[in-house]
Amino acid sequence: MDRPFRSFASAAALALALLAAPRLPAASLAPFRSEAELARALDAWQARHQREPARRHRAVYGAPPPAPPAPSAAAPQMAFAESVQVTGSRLADAESITNNQVQGVDEGDIVKRAGDHLIVLRRGRLFTVRIGGDRLQAVSAADAFGPGIDPAGTWYDEMLVSEDTVAVIGYSYARGGTEVGLFDLDARGGLRHRATYQLRSGDYYSARNYASRLIGRKLVFYSPLALTPWSPWRERLPAYRHWAGDGDATFRRMLPARRIYRGIDDIADAELVLHTVSVCDLGRAAMACESTAVIGGSGRVFHVAEDAVYVWTSARRTTRGAAPAGLFRLPLDGTAPSMLQVAGSPIDQMGFLQKDGWLNVLVARDGRGEGMWRSQRGGRDLALLRLPLSAFGGLDARARDSQYRDLPGTGGWRLQQRFIGDWLIYGGDDDRARVHALRYASTAPVQTLALPHALERIDALGGDGVLVGDDDGDLVFTGLRLRGTRASLAGAYRQHEASQGDHRTHGFFYRPTTADEGVLGLPILHGGERPGASVLFVRNRALALSRLGTLDSRRDEADDGCRASCVDWYGNARPIFIGGRVFALMGYELVEGRIDDGVMRERRRVDFGRSLRRD
Repeated sequence: MDRPFRSFASAAALALALLAAPRLPAASLAPFRSEAELARALDAWQARHQREPARRHRAVYGAPPPAPPAPSAAAPQMAFAESVQVTGSRLADAESITNNQVQGVDEGDIVKRAGDHLIVLRRGRLFTVRIGGDRLQAVSAADAFGPGIDPAGTWYDEMLVSEDTVAVIGYSYARGGTEVGLFDLDARGGLRHRATYQLRSGDYYSARNYASRLIGRKLVFYSPLALTPWSPWRERLPAYRHWAGDGDATFRRMLPARRIYRGIDDIADAELVLHTVSVCDLGRAAMACESTAVIGGSGRVFHVAEDAVYVWTSARRTTRGAAPAGLFRLPLDGTAPSMLQVAGSPIDQMGFLQKDGWLNVLVARDGRGEGMWRSQRGGRDLALLRLPLSAFGGLDARARDSQYRDLPGTGGWRLQQRFIGDWLIYGGDDDRARVHALRYASTAPVQTLALPHALERIDALGGDGVLVGDDDGDLVFTGLRLRGTRASLAGAYRQHEASQGDHRTHGFFYRPTTADEGVLGLPILHGGERPGASVLFVRNRALALSRLGTLDSRRDEADDGCRASCVDWYGNARPIFIGGRVFALMGYELVEGRIDDGVMRERRRVDFGRSLRRD
């Protein structure tokens, strides 16, 4: 089989590339200069694709095809007026309780901390639990949608907290777009709905990624919007409205033509997507946002670094060979995006690392992006793309063959990947229980290690790693030492008759206590004598892994009167570490534990779902 990427020409060539001083892009994409120019481009694209089916139909049947069905109602969406500068790279509040991948970039999740309170998003409702003052007390509950809004057909997926503002991100199939709900959090843990905004958008869902990020007080979220030849494109352009349950509320254009950038030289594909990134200031009573969009193919993976959003797009595969792909860099300061023509596609956001002026991306020739469940299928024929940020430019900028490094391993189904320190670690189900490790900025050979179990998760334990997976019905944790120039397996713990309770990155959390020691937590499902759900805690001492114990759920999932988001697509369990305290969130239960004589013991619990249930 032909390899999709050429190997580095020589170690000397790579060494010279590594010595080059990284610079920001010198060139960028050009926006449409006017509404008229945008209209000419999209009208011509639409007419071309509408004529082609008619021509083929006349050649066979001698008559035009029936008219296409009327387009559905325009999907709600949001956008905004003034420039928003993103400043600062550290989270404003105390240390995050979320397993974030980029320092200073908080990710949307189902539980967040705000001072003395935890806020939980579950099954269309928000709950607050007081933990300050050594307490564990359910305080309040509120619908995750505003008064007068019908939540049917809407998924309220993830949440971020900025000081006294709670932002809930959701997607409505009934209304056809992304929703952003804002709530005020008072000092006692009370919640009050402030406003809901609706944006025209396609479904942002990914089985591995999260739609929203928070950098300081700035909410950053990604939303794709598909354009098709058979729907009036003017009614599909990104727009938003302040929604209060009024179906007649009008949408306002979110993006002028001058903020839409052409990411394809020849707009020819029948499927075009406006890949839109919005940056919103949560420090204001009325949310003010600025949005930028690039036109690209339908496949997508996006990653948020501290100063830019990366969107990797690809078009549908054709009989002519590999699908064209574009990698866009959208700075968070509102300046113009830049791009590169690239090959293949990453599997999910974990394949990206921006560091020291360089971008590193693990790509697969047959990667299909991360939309919905596409990331679960993994990919084959892997390569590491490593390039300086100065390589980005305009439409003609292209990644060089020498910037791809062919890698061993097939990846396969459920490819796992993680950058840890100076290392890239990856492997998949088709690798026959093997894991591969390389120093991504080095020419040293890739190291391949045989695992005694399947590979289902790669995560960081400080500067080292942990590999998690199934072995004949047991869940096994294997330490990965990453010191110097060698990677090696070190230490293991086996939890009998158990499996991961959550495969998303946020299901895992590690709290270091020293450079070589700490405690990890992971939701599990277990059978045997006591079937059910738990959060397992494991101690790490220089990669000697040992069991501390579990905090267990006692509640069955009785009818809770759920009105929206009645499936936990983003999981329902998390380990939580706050100072010296340890918690396990499991459904509607929050359990606090403590470590006594090397054993995790339950201290107390609250069932906030029952404590705050409606009459």
